[in-house]
Amino acid sequence: MHFGLIIIGDEILSGKRADKHLSRAIELLGARGLTVAYADYVGDDPDRITAALARAFASGDVVFSFGGIGATPDDHTRQCAARALGQPLILHPEAKALVQERMQDIAREKGLPYEPNRDDNRHRLNMAVFPQGSAIIPNPYNKIAGFSHPGTRGGAVYFVPGFPVMAWPMVEWVLDTHYRSLFRTGAWCEQSVIVFGAMEATLTPLMEEIERSHPVKVFSLPSVDHPELGRHIELGVKGSPDACAAAFDALKQGLGRYDLQLGTELVRN
Repeated sequence: MHFGLIIIGDEILSGKRADKHLSRAIELLGARGLTVAYADYVGDDPDRITAALARAFASGDVVFSFGGIGATPDDHTRQCAARALGQPLILHPEAKALVQERMQDIAREKGLPYEPNRDDNRHRLNMAVFPQGSAIIPNPYNKIAGFSHPGTRGGAVYFVPGFPVMAWPMVEWVLDTHYRSLFRTGAWCEQSVIVFGAMEATLTPLMEEIERSHPVKVFSLPSVDHPELGRHIELGVKGSPDACAAAFDALKQGLGRYDLQLGTELVRN
């Protein structure tokens, strides 16, 4: 099972706001032994959003879509999801009840009567309109639910707001409620070493040798202007703890064939 992200909004692509979802998603998934496989950024263009969502529904992956599920003219995600699925938009009864509950809370906080038929309150019900067949995602911040829909080839797409304070607890709820069986906490490891004075091309045969002989992935992260270490390569392996330990030992032995200076060793679980 792969996990992907779709991050929607002109404000991200224009630079008005910096994206925080990718780094946080990496943290949330990583804490559960999972990884982000890909991330797509899309502006507020309905055709592009629809195309991105169509790919997500057909991917068989678990995809989190951030943003665009409000009820203002620049919020297109709900409509685009319906187009991508070929499903009508319907007023979800449970989501409707939650929107009404939130409106009552606001009226109570302001000391005003709740008027469900007032134009603005009726408009807010659009936030409970989802593609047919959707399920809700609870929103602990203000009760306005997100939604999810199964993919056409397995997997599912989960739609949450663009606001981090709402989105991140909702993503955690999805993971802990639906994908706990996939958690690999303590079953994944990275070990690496800082290498000075080497070129990646020189180390490539060793990297290929390690991947042929061990069930791990080898990675190479070069840096040319690190403020403390200067030019170096972080060379390492990642996989199950047992496989990782054996492969890292073989990697260090292989590095002994070269006249290189080695620095700090790093371990990430």
